[in-house]
Amino acid sequence: MTHKQRPIGSGFTAASTTEDVLEGIDLSGTNAIVTGGHVGLGLETTRALSQAGAFVTVGSRYPDGAAPALAGMERVEIAQLDLLSPTSIDEFADRYLGSGRPLHMLINNAGIMGGPLVRDARGFESQFATNHLGHFQLTLGLLPALRAARGARVVNVTSGGHRLSDIRWDDPHFTTGYEPMLGYGQSKTANILFAVELDRRWAADGIRGYAVHPGVIVGTDLGPSRPEDGHAMADEQLRALGLVDDSGQPIIDPDRGMKTPQQGASTSVFAATSPLLADIGGVYLKDNDVSPLDTPRPVNFGAGQEIPAEVVPHAVDPESAQQLWELSEQLIKA
Repeated sequence: MTHKQRPIGSGFTAASTTEDVLEGIDLSGTNAIVTGGHVGLGLETTRALSQAGAFVTVGSRYPDGAAPALAGMERVEIAQLDLLSPTSIDEFADRYLGSGRPLHMLINNAGIMGGPLVRDARGFESQFATNHLGHFQLTLGLLPALRAARGARVVNVTSGGHRLSDIRWDDPHFTTGYEPMLGYGQSKTANILFAVELDRRWAADGIRGYAVHPGVIVGTDLGPSRPEDGHAMADEQLRALGLVDDSGQPIIDPDRGMKTPQQGASTSVFAATSPLLADIGGVYLKDNDVSPLDTPRPVNFGAGQEIPAEVVPHAVDPESAQQLWELSEQLIKA
C-alpha cells in the first residue's frame, strides 16, 4: 500500500483553511460524528461541517461542559462518549444506530498526549486505549450506519509523532520502559495503520479510510479532557520549542507546520469531503494532500528545528495494518 503515498496535486497548501477546502461543497443531508468535537481542532471541524450543511453529532466525555462551546451552531447535537469506557462506546454507537440515520463522515478526532503512565480498567496504557482502541471499537460499532450511507469516510486524526514509535508488538501496554512520547507515537502509528486496513476491508462497501496530520496548533489543549485531570504544556515549554513568542502568542508559520485551528482542521475536513479523494483511500494526508513516503530520521525538538511529519514506512505497512486490526479485535473483547 505504500505506493499510494504520492501527492495528488490537490491545489491546496499548508496555509489553506477549512473554508478554502469546503468552497463549493454542499453537505446538506449528510451526517457526521466528531469525537472531541467541542474543543480545539474538533471544534473547528464541527463548525466547518455544520456550516456546510452537515448534521454533526459531537462525542464528549462531559456533554454539559461541552455545550457552551457549541451553543448557537445549527445542526449540532452532543452525546456522551468516554473512549476509555467500552460500555460508554457501545452505548454511544447503539444510540446512533437507533436513530436510523446513515453516517457519511466519522472523524475520530479526540486524543490525549504524553503525561505519566495511566492505565484503564483493563490495564491498557491510556494513550493507546484512548487514541486507538476506543476509536477502533467505536468505528466497528458504527459499521451498519457507515454502510447505510452508501459512500462514507472514516478520518483518523494522527500526527507526525507516529515517527517516534512503531507498534510495540511484544509490549503495547508498556509493562516496562514507558516513555510518554513513545506511548503517544505508538498510538499515532496505530491511527494510520487502522485507516490502511479499514480501507482494505471496507472499500468494497463504499467506506474509505484516511489518517491526517493536522500540524502543530497551540491552544488545542491536547491532553486530558478536564483541567483537573492534567494540564496543558506550560508556556516556557512552548517557548523552548519555538511555538510561542515572548508574549506567549502562538507563532503561525504553516510551511513549518505551525498553524491556526482553521488551517489545522482543514486536512480533516479535506479528507472527509473532498471529491479529489473519491477513488483514493488508505492514505496518510498532510497539508491537504497525500503525503509522500519519507525515510525515518531523528526528530529533534527545539526552537528553529525542522520537525518532519511526512509518513514513514512502518505506519503504512499492510502486513502491520492487518496484524494491528487482529490484535485490536482481541483487545476490545478482553
